[in-house]
Amino acid sequence: MKLAAVFPGQGSQSPGMLADLASQYKVVVDTFTEASEYVGYDLWDIAQNGTAEQQRQTEITQPLMFVGGLAVWRVWQELGMPAPSYVAGHSLGEYTALTAAQAVEFSKAVKLVALRGKLMASAVEPGVGGMAALLGMDDDDVVAMCNELSAEGAVVQAVNFNSPGQVVISGHLNALENACVVAKDKGARKAMLLPVSVPNHSSLMQPAQAELAAAIDDAGFVVPAIPVVQNAEARVLDDLDAIIASLKNHVTNPVYWTDSVRFMASNNTTELVELGPGKVLVGLCKRIDKSIVTHAIESLAAVEKLIEARKEGVS
Repeated sequence: MKLAAVFPGQGSQSPGMLADLASQYKVVVDTFTEASEYVGYDLWDIAQNGTAEQQRQTEITQPLMFVGGLAVWRVWQELGMPAPSYVAGHSLGEYTALTAAQAVEFSKAVKLVALRGKLMASAVEPGVGGMAALLGMDDDDVVAMCNELSAEGAVVQAVNFNSPGQVVISGHLNALENACVVAKDKGARKAMLLPVSVPNHSSLMQPAQAELAAAIDDAGFVVPAIPVVQNAEARVLDDLDAIIASLKNHVTNPVYWTDSVRFMASNNTTELVELGPGKVLVGLCKRIDKSIVTHAIESLAAVEKLIEARKEGVS
């Protein structure tokens, strides 16, 4: 029986996030304050008082969610909760997972994530790219459809395999709009554009890749103290060179989240805790493998419930 700790990516942020947790655990605000010194602006103020529109800006969302995940991880540690057998993070959350696993120093990771956000925001012109969610289609059918529709100037690719029947596609807006129409014709239950201005994990992110790779080299990564299940391979990689290579390719590679959860389940993971704002990953896990017990640690009530459950010997 093993425990996995997972960290959310973009989309789980919200104005006022983690406020009640911060009221009880000083380490939450301390973590945001420390990170703010590294990036040069007040992340806690944005977390509490920023508008939803401001928080959706990729260059803001990425450090915001990264720090949010690390803050809750520090609460988890402060409570004396058990160390996980695996850590993983969805998209941006992979950086949070690697930091929690002591593969990179917090100060360097914050700066790296902030740079990642800026590079990805500037990789394509505003209004050119985006993402869309497709519900109710098989993964292979989505991939085949994208291959059929994608062309120069109209790139559309399957990039987030989130759970059975839920795939996110990414690329040029015109191609995404066309793909949504075609997907519905092919039986998709829903096909909708997402409020995201950046075509994450698609080949359109290549302009960001070289500078980000150089920054990753400079960040001083070491072998993680906790095994990290990485998005692009959906498994634990054996050596540091492979871990770093995967992270460098991460920005243009798909997120195989369904397979990542299945990997952990196949290796005796019976409990999964989501650390950070929101409950997205818990929801996905329930659709991937219902046998895994899940907890979303995003609020004071959630922490208190988990503490009480563990006192009673029930997880």
